[in-house]
Amino acid sequence: MLKTVSGRLLKLLLGRGKTADESRDSGRRTLLVVDDEESICFSMREYFSQHGFKVDTASEMEEAEGLIKATDYKVIIQDLRLGLTRHPDGIDIIKLVHKRNPETRIVVLTSYGSKEVEEEARRAGADAFLRKPKPLSQVAQVVQALIESPRARTARA
Repeated sequence: MLKTVSGRLLKLLLGRGKTADESRDSGRRTLLVVDDEESICFSMREYFSQHGFKVDTASEMEEAEGLIKATDYKVIIQDLRLGLTRHPDGIDIIKLVHKRNPETRIVVLTSYGSKEVEEEARRAGADAFLRKPKPLSQVAQVVQALIESPRARTARA
């Protein structure tokens, strides 16, 4: 169930001094959700769309790659495991995004993960690592913080 956003968070999500339409039209408010759980893609698309983002979703690696090659996203929220794969496809997506557009902010949202996997995701270019389940309002706070903060200019392995 989607929750109502507080006025303060709504202002943060829409951007200071911008209307929802202006935010939707600007390229800096694009978001991609990569997750094989349809309910997560649906709820994230609904939630973030209501708050001024243009949201695309992908449930498979190939679909995500195609969208990433066609659009420069401001933020990508992604799971590490897609389908029944034995290895975390999400790491490959992080590397692709970081290579194509190093300014894109990446949030990993997964129920799969150990300290080692989190470190690998961060080395590949992930900015935040969250464990499922996580309320949409908390994910939105992380997304907004990443949008508002400049990307650290650090070398990534």
